[in-house]
Amino acid sequence: MQVVLAHAGVASRRQCESMILQGRVTVNGEAVTGLPAWVNPAEDRIEVDGRELRARLETRPGGRDHVYIILNKPRRVVSTSHDPQGRPTVLDVVQLPPEWRGRRLYPVGRLDADSTGLILLTDDGDLTQRLTHPRHEVAKEYQVSIRGRLTPEDLQELKEGLLLVHTGRASRLGQRGVRVNLASMADVRLIGYGRDRNRGERTRLHVTLREGKNRQIRRMLARLGYQVRRLERVAIGPISLKGLALGEWRPLSAAEVQSLRKAAGPPGRGEASRGKRKRGSAQDRQ
Repeated sequence: MQVVLAHAGVASRRQCESMILQGRVTVNGEAVTGLPAWVNPAEDRIEVDGRELRARLETRPGGRDHVYIILNKPRRVVSTSHDPQGRPTVLDVVQLPPEWRGRRLYPVGRLDADSTGLILLTDDGDLTQRLTHPRHEVAKEYQVSIRGRLTPEDLQELKEGLLLVHTGRASRLGQRGVRVNLASMADVRLIGYGRDRNRGERTRLHVTLREGKNRQIRRMLARLGYQVRRLERVAIGPISLKGLALGEWRPLSAAEVQSLRKAAGPPGRGEASRGKRKRGSAQDRQ
């Protein structure tokens, strides 16, 4: 929802999140006070402070009226278009050509500042929603290096799932919601073991997620007592990082855009409903 509001020019994404949590946004007459929340701007009536949001995200097929970029994000770069703390953002890394300047690009699938790898940037709100909505379960693949030697028992626990505690944001009454969710990896494979001269043993894993809980990989491994040394996203659906050096970016080809659309599946009627979800979140920082 915050992406839709920001794309329509209501405010920045962070400011839109605050407006939602303050109860200032309604969808089809019902107030939304929690995140994550999804909307379909082509079908839902969205009001901010009682005024209808008339701007609509463009959903033109074919993809050539939009910008689609793949970036290999370096460390210490945040996956937002603007950072109040003044840290470098993914848009600072991508130097857009003159014909693309002024476009409102936003990332598809976030990575935290300590993680590297594949980020998609686009102004195609329809495709962004379909790639991030948990209903479509688009696979995201990661290469992970951890300190220590992962045991077969712990590897099995990662496959079966772990309970993670999530503390929500404070409400207007000052209370914080606490919930426990089962987090699982769609697939986790052992790549191998190694040893650093000064830091001891390490384990390398290939992880596939189809859900997007906040910092899920790091939190699941920490739950078992392991610290992540490096985390790199190497693929989103059919798009891989192969051939792109750290800090480099390029536009996606028309064929790649079509393959993303196919992987995301058709938009479902009412799938972007008010805070209801099966699994995951659009804000899948790893």
